[in-house]
Amino acid sequence: MSSVLSAAITILEFVVAFSLLMFFHEFGHFIVSKLFGIEVEEFGFGFPPKMVNLFKFKGTQISLNWIPFGAFVRPKAENDPTVKGGFAAANPWKRLAVFLAGPAMNLLLGIVIFSIVFSFTGAPDFRKVQVLQVNQGSPAQTAGFQVGDQIVSVAGQTIPSMDQVSNITKQYLGQQIQVTIHRGTSTISLTIVPRLVSPAGEGPMGLVMTNPVMHLNFFQAIPYSFQLTGDTIVQVVTLPVKLIRGELSSSQARLVSPVGLYDIYSQVRASEATAEAAQPGLALLNILWFFANISIILGISNLLPIPAVDGGHILFLLPELFFRKRVPPNWENAIHSIGFILLIILMTFLLVQDIINPVVIP
Repeated sequence: MSSVLSAAITILEFVVAFSLLMFFHEFGHFIVSKLFGIEVEEFGFGFPPKMVNLFKFKGTQISLNWIPFGAFVRPKAENDPTVKGGFAAANPWKRLAVFLAGPAMNLLLGIVIFSIVFSFTGAPDFRKVQVLQVNQGSPAQTAGFQVGDQIVSVAGQTIPSMDQVSNITKQYLGQQIQVTIHRGTSTISLTIVPRLVSPAGEGPMGLVMTNPVMHLNFFQAIPYSFQLTGDTIVQVVTLPVKLIRGELSSSQARLVSPVGLYDIYSQVRASEATAEAAQPGLALLNILWFFANISIILGISNLLPIPAVDGGHILFLLPELFFRKRVPPNWENAIHSIGFILLIILMTFLLVQDIINPVVIP
């Protein structure tokens, strides 16, 4: 396959997949609007200019548009509370549900995709810690650790996680401690002295740890997908704090445009060629994993209290929800218009940045 054709296929894959994520977001708004009796004038595939009207569904015009990226929902009288049956005239709690439905659909989609992947690959059992690698010349090798050993306790303390192993070990640097392991059907006690100074890239014991994999079906994987989604949300929300503390560099927390996302995707796609040859189907699972994360990030970013996105609209709903004081529609519209312009400026800046300085995965 020529490099040009390969690049064209990768671009097409990305556009279709990213458009589907945006479609499900808008479908969340659409379905909840219909559920609460709010009239929707148009549901569009892609963005205007309009190509063709496809058909009508319960009073909603379904259209196909020329810009093949995403989708949109146009509710009736979105900004005019005097129009009966329109969005602005609806109960504020119903409007809140509509605004939340888009991000919620992205989060739900991420959970579903994670569950699909886990049903093929299995999921890590976070309650168990297993030895993945024993470094040469390390205290772990001297003590007799082997790949596959399950760590049960360290210095008499039961181990619930890999972090706990590291935290306990650091308390006993240079001291002799007992580590209990399961090896096959046997329970063994090993004696180890965690080193005071470790080589670069190694810990005090000289072990690489992992969580053993559990085989799951789709429904068994759902709780793990919820947990992973929660962890992803926490990581995204705490990014500013980590930047302030210096735990992350600005390049590691770089904002990107769709072009930047494509750069990341193309590198992920290219790196899967070897994996696909070794294990057919693995590349597809990794790509699904990538878009599950993107779907979750889309859901979270749309909940940020920024004008022109769902979170910004929700922010303007709060006085009406709790104090029955509605922000004048002309004020809200003006602020959202300014916010939209600023958002376009930001996206343009990110677009130029991603073109001049493409994202490179370490």
